[in-house]
Amino acid sequence: MIPRYTREQMASIWSPESKFRIWFEIEAHALTAMADLGLVPKDAADTLWEKGMPATFDVERIDEIEREVRHDVIAFLTHLAEIVGPEARFVHQGMTSSDVLDTCLNVQLRRAADLLLADIDGLLAALKRRALEHKLTPTIGRSHGIHAEPTTFGIKLATFHAEFSRARARLVNAREEISTCAISGAVGTFANIDPRVEEHVARAMGLTPEPVSTQIIPRDRHAMFFAVLGVIASSVERLATEIRHLQRTEVLEAEEYFAPGQKGSSAMPHKRNPVLTENLTGLARLVRSAVTPALENVALWHERDISHSSVERGIGPDATIHLDFALVRLTNVMERLVIYPETMKANLDRLGGLIHSQRVMLALVDAGAQREDAYRLVQRNAMPVWRGQGNFLDLLKADDEVRALLSDSALEGLFDLGYHFKHVDVIFERVFGTH
Repeated sequence: MIPRYTREQMASIWSPESKFRIWFEIEAHALTAMADLGLVPKDAADTLWEKGMPATFDVERIDEIEREVRHDVIAFLTHLAEIVGPEARFVHQGMTSSDVLDTCLNVQLRRAADLLLADIDGLLAALKRRALEHKLTPTIGRSHGIHAEPTTFGIKLATFHAEFSRARARLVNAREEISTCAISGAVGTFANIDPRVEEHVARAMGLTPEPVSTQIIPRDRHAMFFAVLGVIASSVERLATEIRHLQRTEVLEAEEYFAPGQKGSSAMPHKRNPVLTENLTGLARLVRSAVTPALENVALWHERDISHSSVERGIGPDATIHLDFALVRLTNVMERLVIYPETMKANLDRLGGLIHSQRVMLALVDAGAQREDAYRLVQRNAMPVWRGQGNFLDLLKADDEVRALLSDSALEGLFDLGYHFKHVDVIFERVFGTH
């Protein structure tokens, strides 16, 4: 992660200060549970909270200790003992480092998911507003990048709203799946710690106990979490790519807002480039780069090895920070997207009426032609228009075989743009409900 693509609230979740505070809370809640069970003196738990809760953990001091002991959790516990005093000897009893590390990671991922869900909500609101605004703004639908049939710009945006609604539901499920706690000891057997301690810590940290852990929480949970982030990133890229295509000079149906004083190129003063959506495409690649390592973390040796640790130290902050930034940037792009309905209308007319070819073919079939013959008649008149040789409606009117089946007035009626939009309300109700 770099500051350029980092928002403070998400970054703070992954700061050393936040991590050590979560570590402290896990240890303190565990000690409280042990005290409640009569396993350690109650004064020890009270002292830990009294001295540790208001403390500011010295990151440099912890790093200094770690350079000597080569173990991050031991370094933290040593520093905690410096703050708390003799009562710290009861801290971490029966626990293993992964109890702290894994429970902390899941707290961080849960908090990150909360921010990402808020980001998606903001994007959904922007997409809904712009979709309703352009519910009946005619534009050309494209397949393979080629003009197909008319749609509306509102329907285009409705497809993205539906997609990000699915993304939100997936993230809610991934957040739930990642919200587990393990305080089960060296190989997950609770040999030296009571299972009720884990239950207490889980409740206190807003988690649920992991049904069965080894030394760690199973990494299939994390793999699913990062896979969901990857899918969301792909949805970000799909919308960004749509905007980039629409901003091309030859299309120019929509473009990113270009602020007064903004510069598009160091060499060409006329340029207005889709830099934000190009940036979003790159950020999506970064988020997806976390998915394969997360999947590979699932197959660890026996009860645990440490090969996953270095991976998660990177992908946890990076994937969530990049996606957080991307979602907020995409929301800003959509809120300020400049839309050109007149250009959309001009592009609809560029092919001389060919966008109505299917309706003409179906009308010929209804009038008695075999489908293969109808297709042939329509295509025969369409191909010259592709080459810039005439207007589709005029060519159809001049075709004797077509005229034998459809009158001029019947043909003209088939070129009604509004025909394509008769079910827009149905689509919008499916996506947005009653509005």
